[in-house]
Amino acid sequence: MKQIIILGVGNILWADEGFGVRAVEALHVRYELPDNVRLIDGGTQGLTLLPIIEDADVLIILDAVDYGLEPGSLHLVDDDAVPYCLTAKKMSLHQTSMLDVLGLARLNGRLPERMRLIGVQPLDLENYGASMTPPVKAQIDEAVAETIKFLAECGVEARLRQPDEHPDPLGPLSVSLEAYEAGCFA
Repeated sequence: MKQIIILGVGNILWADEGFGVRAVEALHVRYELPDNVRLIDGGTQGLTLLPIIEDADVLIILDAVDYGLEPGSLHLVDDDAVPYCLTAKKMSLHQTSMLDVLGLARLNGRLPERMRLIGVQPLDLENYGASMTPPVKAQIDEAVAETIKFLAECGVEARLRQPDEHPDPLGPLSVSLEAYEAGCFA
């Protein structure tokens, strides 16, 4: 059975930079996935993600990426084109380290067979402590839908959670989107 990693990267403290983490968080709340699919809040972990990526057969990255498009535009990139999108216009140090991680995985002969980057064009990356801007936040649902669609193309069925199902959080509740926007950092 193929090992699939869904990796949200970015820094939630810098407005739209947190898109990837927030999209993975939303996916986790909405869908139950089979055991061969792992959701990872990669934040800005960089090279520590190398063993996780090397163990993946399929890698889906959700991130804010400067494609030079209208803010809030969602753009999909596949396979060998993924690293090139992460180098086109670096917005933060995590993109450099993601490029390094993918480069090292390639050098080790352990790059995932399939990759998809689901990226959103950010509007604001300078507002420390702010949440995502409205056009970027509005793309979370579409990013989740694109992830589910790609999983289906890979033969993976995701089960929509019932409203009364509350999975364990991926990270501390104090930094969930709801708590963050409410100003609760306990």
